[in-house]
Amino acid sequence: MSRDALKTLFHPFETGVVPAPGKDERVLFLGAEAGYRLPADFAASIAAVQPLRPLYRGLEASRASVTPFVEGEDYDAALILCGKHKGENEDRIAEALKRTKIGGLIIVAGGKEDGIQSLRKRVAQLGWGGDSLPKYHGIAFWFGRPEDADDVIAKFAKKPVRVEGRFDAAPGMFSHERIDAGSELLASRLPEDFKGHAADFGAGWGYLSVMLAGKSPGLKGIDLFEADYHALEAARANLKANAPNVPTRFYWQDLTSEETRDKYDLIVMNPPFHETQAADPALGAAMIKAAAKALKIGGRLMLVANRGLPYEPVMAETFKEWGETCRNARFKVLWGKR
Repeated sequence: MSRDALKTLFHPFETGVVPAPGKDERVLFLGAEAGYRLPADFAASIAAVQPLRPLYRGLEASRASVTPFVEGEDYDAALILCGKHKGENEDRIAEALKRTKIGGLIIVAGGKEDGIQSLRKRVAQLGWGGDSLPKYHGIAFWFGRPEDADDVIAKFAKKPVRVEGRFDAAPGMFSHERIDAGSELLASRLPEDFKGHAADFGAGWGYLSVMLAGKSPGLKGIDLFEADYHALEAARANLKANAPNVPTRFYWQDLTSEETRDKYDLIVMNPPFHETQAADPALGAAMIKAAAKALKIGGRLMLVANRGLPYEPVMAETFKEWGETCRNARFKVLWGKR
């Protein structure tokens, strides 16, 4: 079932408040998700962009034309579906301004949880005109691409963040401004004598992989798996800068539905437990099970999680041996042996 914001986005076309683009027009769809139904007179081709692997695969299954990054220019219109990250929503507006023809329609939609009201007010202050329409517990607003938008593009575009002077990350990525305290706790318990092949599940921008490479100089290689295309590209750069001599491979993959090709002696992870705005411990549980399948016999999983997440039952069900390495006021480090 598609989320309400997706229906909100197309509502102005459904009602005829905004004319639907014609068959010879090209529309860029940023933050696209599967499940939308085009109005009968919406005849334009859509170039969808979705960097999150599960949502990308959903669009692929619906036979949408989709890429994980923005391509092309001179689009006749742009659609923007907002998410929970303010910086990412602003960056999508910057991309739409860069890629859309002057005068072309840019329409933005999201729910209250996406911060749509504050984003609408901020854009309204630019004096570009347009209008808005509430529906399905969200708001859609739109405006024409102005002739001069360079200053707004520069202000709204994603700006890389330098973390601890040696890592690069960006808005929208997990813990993009600082090292996550849970990952830091797990990093303090990583082995110093490991000499096999390792994998980092849900690698983000690569912190745990860099730390493992630094602590275990005998590491034969590490594979990084991440569902966020942009985070994986950041991890690629961070590993090259911080662990250039370690053999690495990078996989844009949804570990809850796509199995790994190889088996590993060690898997480290700080599993996500938010797919959208709501907490979903089942996501982390699915990754624990995926890790067990990807381990060699005798291989180990090391993971960190919020203390309150109920991962112990799935560890007991999945691993021959398991236990807790340590915990503090917020996090716990668990291990499992296949």
